[in-house]
Order: sequence, then structure tokens, then C-alpha cells
Amino acid sequence: MTALYSLGLGIGTQNSKGEWLEVFYPKPVLHPSEALANAIAPLIDYQGGNVAVAIDTAKIADICAAIESIDAELSAIVSQFKNSKKPLVVTLLASDEGPQTAPEAYLKLHLLSHRLVKPHETNLSGAFGVLANVAWTNEGAIDIAELPQRQLEARLEGRMLSVDCVDKFPKMTNYIVPTGVRIAHTARVRLGAYIGEGTTIMHEGFVNFNAGTMGTSMVEGRISAGVVIGEGSDLGGGCSTMGTLSGGGNIIIAVGKECLIGANAGIGIPLGDRCTVESGLYVTAGTKVALLDDNNQVVEHIKARDLAGKSDLLFRRNSLTGTVECKTNKSAIALNEELHANN
Repeated sequence: MTALYSLGLGIGTQNSKGEWLEVFYPKPVLHPSEALANAIAPLIDYQGGNVAVAIDTAKIADICAAIESIDAELSAIVSQFKNSKKPLVVTLLASDEGPQTAPEAYLKLHLLSHRLVKPHETNLSGAFGVLANVAWTNEGAIDIAELPQRQLEARLEGRMLSVDCVDKFPKMTNYIVPTGVRIAHTARVRLGAYIGEGTTIMHEGFVNFNAGTMGTSMVEGRISAGVVIGEGSDLGGGCSTMGTLSGGGNIIIAVGKECLIGANAGIGIPLGDRCTVESGLYVTAGTKVALLDDNNQVVEHIKARDLAGKSDLLFRRNSLTGTVECKTNKSAIALNEELHANN
């Protein structure tokens, strides 16, 4: 019996050396049934572990016949692979380990953008190292070393090869457009972003891989890798966050529901629900914060990290003194007592 973490049948692009540049998985599968795994495994001589196996169109008919009664939808999709002029691959992941090949990394990025896993729920350690820096063009992914020749060939044929960007990660919408979202500038959302139902990403909004929104949100600023935005939040234009990839002691920045991070503002601590950071204010973990009571009197000076994950906070900067202040919907004295009790 074969138990797998994930599997995907994909269409990809290779360079002249046969190295994978990218892979498109039209229907990635998380925790496939043993029946599905056992149907595919012997057809590619699977011996276990995490592997990416190149296949030809002749193998497609065998795979479709083997899985038709198990997953009719996947079988119907894969049956179209027989007409592919691009390389094909079957990727099987026995465990959730950091990707060792580009097809493995792309499968995990697809799991995120298909909303099959949430940010930090799949191991992406080492993804940067296995992904090639690629020229993303109107004719698809091209190896950087091969780009000059491709540009020359296009010119000689009277065509223009347009290079949209040079990056390790493609834009998400070339692979998947999640349901119920609005994205004004698609180039600003990378594959591997998790975009929740009801999210609107405005023209200056940016969402990195392994980051995103859990539900209805307005994004006008930047959601960095490692940052998760709760439902009902509003990220003002130009705001930024400082989350990084999870694992290895790195920071994970989570933002709760109904938060507002103003224009050109940013955070280096997780926020609870209904928090506000005023425009232009950057709150890092080490920022000294004056805790105010209901009468706007200072109760105590603390570091922002002591407020991490708390709800109903208002962060602002005193326009006269420049001091970063925090006021709550409940008495700061009660919050102060709660903080000390927790310590």
C-alpha cells in the first residue's frame, strides 16, 4: 500500500539541458487516497520517497485507464496530456519535506494557491535553492543563459519576445485564479500565495509565496512571505510587513480579523483581532511603546513584542514627542496587569 502526502501530474518547461524551469499542475492532490496512489505508483516504477518522474505521452493512456474509476475528474484532465508538446512529469511526495527538485517545489506552491494548504502548513525549506532564475516571457519560461539566442531567433522571424520579468517565482494567475477574488495587477501576486475568498488586491498590493489572506480582505500594501492576514482586514497603500519563511527559528507574522494597517505602515509583530496601526508607523518587535490608559496617561513603557498577538490595540505616534503609543479598548492598566500575570 502507498500512502502519499501529495501527488501531481504536470506539464512543464525544460531548458536545453533537460533541467526543469517550471511545472503546471492543473489538479494537484493533497493526501491522495491509497487507491489513487497505488494505481499510479507501479506505472512509473515508484520505489518510495519524494520523486519527480518524467513521462511521455505514451504513458498517459495507461495512467488515465488506471485512475478513471478512482478519480474521474483527474483522469479527464490528464487524458488531455496526450496532445502535449511540452514535457510531462509525475511528482509523488511521500512526506512533507523541503523540496529537492523544481517539480517538487512547484507542486507545493500549487497546493498553497489552490487553497489546499495554508501558509506555514507545508515545508518550503530550500525552495529558493532548487528553483532557477527564469525569464518569464510571452512565450513562456526561458533559461537566462538561453535568452539571447531566443531573442535573436524571434527577431529573425519578425517576432518580438517580450520579457515580463526575471525571477524564480512566476505570477500566480498564470497557473491558478482562485475563486471569489479580485486582483488588479496580477504580476504582483506570486505563485504560492494563498488568496482567500472575498479578497481584493489593489494595483499596488503585493502578496508573496507562503503568505496571504484567510478571507475577505482589502490589500493595498505588501504581504511579505510568512505573513498571514485574517478575515476582514485592510492593508493600506504602501504598508509592509516583516514576516519571513517559517522554520529554523524565523518569525511568522499573523494578523487577526478586522485589522487596519495604514498607508506606509508596517509591523514586525503578530496582531490579534481589531488592531489598528496608523499610517506611516512602523512597529518592530523592539519598538519602545508607551502604554496609555483611558485618560491617555502613560502607564508603562514596554517593547512592542510584549503586545504580540493582543487584540483591540491602537498603535499611533505622538505628533509632539514622536513617541510610539498604544491605546486599547479596555483600560491599559488592566492590560498591564494581564501582561505581567502572563510573565
